[in-house]
Amino acid sequence: MEQNLSKKLFHICMIIVIIAVILFGVGILIIRYQVEGETNLPFNISKISIISSVDGKDNKDDVNKWNITVNQNNDIYIYIDKNNSYNKTEIIDSIIVDNITFNKETEKGQINIYKPTEKGTNIFENSEDSITNQIIYTGDMESNIKKLKISNQGGLVVFRIANDKVATFISNDWEQVDYSKLLQSTKTTYEDLKAIVNMDLTIKLKSGKSYRTNLHIDVPINEIVEKGTSSKEITDTKEFIFKRIENN
Repeated sequence: MEQNLSKKLFHICMIIVIIAVILFGVGILIIRYQVEGETNLPFNISKISIISSVDGKDNKDDVNKWNITVNQNNDIYIYIDKNNSYNKTEIIDSIIVDNITFNKETEKGQINIYKPTEKGTNIFENSEDSITNQIIYTGDMESNIKKLKISNQGGLVVFRIANDKVATFISNDWEQVDYSKLLQSTKTTYEDLKAIVNMDLTIKLKSGKSYRTNLHIDVPINEIVEKGTSSKEITDTKEFIFKRIENN
């Protein structure tokens, strides 16, 4: 009797140990996935380029020679590349950038998100009909930034984060407007402008799979006040962790 009871207790203990080991292993896999995300995506972000600049809009003024509304622009270029180590063929259905938020209200101006415009030759126009709260690029045979199309095997996602109406420059002294000096001339500082932008980027595939990551970008680039234009490339993209959000 005692022998049978000992065997039962031993078997129960072994079952408990096996279950504990399985649960521990599953827990490790879940934690690892939360930290590392998907390790072999069909498409990756290879780099992000940020170009910060200053421009202005002339205001009607019968008294002063120059009356300019100053805007500070940050053009974002996200490079989506095919992963050559991925052993299956996948096709991009769309790339979506949404849930765009800022860590603080800027001291001056108003932040707007602009999609590319089909008007004219410039990629962007800071106009009301270009303002958006999300960016959607549709997969196509070829990329076309102005039409919000990306090659279905990778390409560029481009949009603008602008701080509009940062200041007004009024002067009768300048012969020509030096846009690189507008922020300094209106006593606008980097502290007035800086913010951290948070956003989600989702890669949707024709197969039904979808992957999402969170991006955070500092804008504008540090030297914008002194130089009037500045750029930066983010090439260390390991921190952008993609996770599967949909299965088919």
